[in-house]
Amino acid sequence: MFFHKHPYEPFIQPDTKKLIVGTLPPPRFSTGDLLEKDVDFCYGSYYNSLWLFIDKIHNLSLRYDNSQEAVNQRKQFLIDHQIGVCDIVKSAKRDKIDASDLGMKNIKLRDVVGYLRQYPNIKTILFTGGNSKNGPEYFFRKHLKDYNLKLELVNNEVPRIHQFTLNCHSERSEESKNEIPQSHSSFRNGKRTIKTVSLTSGSGAANISISRLPLYKQLKAKNPDFNTFDFRVMQYSKYL
Repeated sequence: MFFHKHPYEPFIQPDTKKLIVGTLPPPRFSTGDLLEKDVDFCYGSYYNSLWLFIDKIHNLSLRYDNSQEAVNQRKQFLIDHQIGVCDIVKSAKRDKIDASDLGMKNIKLRDVVGYLRQYPNIKTILFTGGNSKNGPEYFFRKHLKDYNLKLELVNNEVPRIHQFTLNCHSERSEESKNEIPQSHSSFRNGKRTIKTVSLTSGSGAANISISRLPLYKQLKAKNPDFNTFDFRVMQYSKYL
């Protein structure tokens, strides 16, 4: 049984407004066996493609290697654009050492709501995947139940948009109370509405679902060269 622990702490700044939430990077990021084009940072897998989309949208000319410069480029982009990263899975166990979300067992979640309380400027959560089992939105829905909260549908078109109202007086579960130091909490009194956007996953497995979308079919009909990468860039550009 492989113990898969998230290798990176959440990357959040005091002025962060948007928070990217995924699950876990591939196991090689926890064991240190990076590939040549991997970057030792959140979403650093070259085959995940999130940074490829961001690179294309903003014309960043990012490096794709194991260098510290590649890490610094990504950190600076997030800081400049007030974007944070806080994957929801803290750790899991696997029978097979792979990156499958469905392969995770004995899953421990991070207290994402606790981070939202700690960083009151966050108004939007960007899930890197939908509500399929063991996906980021799926886990977040379970996590919200610890606070007696739930997502309310705003827009059912892809990417689906939900919202929830966070009350500063909502109680945390006993386990999550240990994750965010109480003394560091800067949540303002009252309530705030937080929007969630379930972006199409950057994994290759999502290409089939993209190809079935009416919008993708329309764009593909107009331009035969249009592909699933272009579709994600179009979608992500609205939020990143």
